[in-house]
Amino acid sequence: MMDIKLFNGLHDKLETFVPIHQGQVTMYVCGPTVYDFVHIGNLRPVVVFDVLKKLLIALGYQVKHVSNYTDIDDRIIEKAKKENLDEKTIAKKFIKAYQADVANMNASLPDMTPTVTEHLPAMIKFIQSLMTKGFAYKTPSGDVFFRVRKIKDYGRLSHVDVNEIKVGARVEKNQHKEDPLDFALWKHTTEGIMFDAPFGNGRPGWHTECVVMIQETFQQSLIDIHGGGFDLKFPHHENEIAQSIAMNQTHLANYWLHNGFINLNAEKMSKSTGNIFLAKDFLSTYEGPLLRYLLLATHYRMPVNITSTIIENAQQELSTLQIAVQQLATFIQLHGGQLINKSLPAPIEFLQALSNDINTANALTYLHQYVKITNGFLREKTPSVNELLHRFFTIQAMLTILGLFISFPVLTKEDHQLYKDYLSAKQAQNFLKSDTIRDALKKRLILI
Repeated sequence: MMDIKLFNGLHDKLETFVPIHQGQVTMYVCGPTVYDFVHIGNLRPVVVFDVLKKLLIALGYQVKHVSNYTDIDDRIIEKAKKENLDEKTIAKKFIKAYQADVANMNASLPDMTPTVTEHLPAMIKFIQSLMTKGFAYKTPSGDVFFRVRKIKDYGRLSHVDVNEIKVGARVEKNQHKEDPLDFALWKHTTEGIMFDAPFGNGRPGWHTECVVMIQETFQQSLIDIHGGGFDLKFPHHENEIAQSIAMNQTHLANYWLHNGFINLNAEKMSKSTGNIFLAKDFLSTYEGPLLRYLLLATHYRMPVNITSTIIENAQQELSTLQIAVQQLATFIQLHGGQLINKSLPAPIEFLQALSNDINTANALTYLHQYVKITNGFLREKTPSVNELLHRFFTIQAMLTILGLFISFPVLTKEDHQLYKDYLSAKQAQNFLKSDTIRDALKKRLILI
């Protein structure tokens, strides 16, 4: 298999990917907290890790991809109160909305999508074990906290200095904690959704949920890849690692991957500041392939800046690909070729670009170059249909890995006859008839 290089946040360097089990990859990506419609930034990890999964499969790996839904959260409780609904109804509503957005992005749903509510017993047991081991304690208020300073290399992933963390800014302030750095494993509550536990009624802390869902869905304490947005490095991912070290003496995953932020007009997109572009609004104004293309055009670790000019440029570039694929498909069929499903491997240069830390920007550059050369073949006097067929399916192989679906016409007998009539009308200089037929052919995407 081709070597894959990934930037491992655990060591802050590019490393050759070596899976725990040869030919098999386990990958977990933090999913959304389902209390509202997601913004386009929430879809960036969807695209990044969907491409990584497709690349791994194309290279011959078996991939188990898991991404969760956080369906227990203070924001869900607040939303339920506001809409006079129960938390389960709120969660189901926004899971459905999120899945629709993912489908519009032409991304595959994960192999498993665990929720917090279905893994509560395991979470309670996990917290009890941490308490038994001395890594967790119950406060007089009924909360359970994790003792951060018992983890020697705490901060290894995020490079935070525990002595410089400001209470109230990056860690939650609570007078009952033994140490300001300690984080909640279990939150005592008297309102909203709650569950019975030996340490009192309440609900689990966010940082515990992902650790347990990973153990439960993969049935192992160490996986290959853990992914998510850069903003999750601290405290979420750091606290996941701390619990895994305490419980299993592992860093939970061998490779930690983080995608960059999305900026709107050069300002970081954030719900707290109101500077957001909801995915459903973007997808209703434009199309899913355009947003996907926008995200692919920048390396996943770099910020993506969204402006009207950048959107227009992406539209033009995507349109170039769409027109090329449609023209190629039409020409092949009009000249006796058949677009029967044929699986061809993507070019080695394309795969090498993606294998170099998921460099989708370079992969897109190669795709455009390949399409440009193919357009040159089309302009030849007597292009080879077999050569064009090979190029068509090679382009399809690249588009499939990138997750860019481009529709093309599949010609019927009527289409073939209509095209013959068009050529006859042109040859006879019956321009009124040829123009009328040309308009019909354009509607069928046979002519551009």
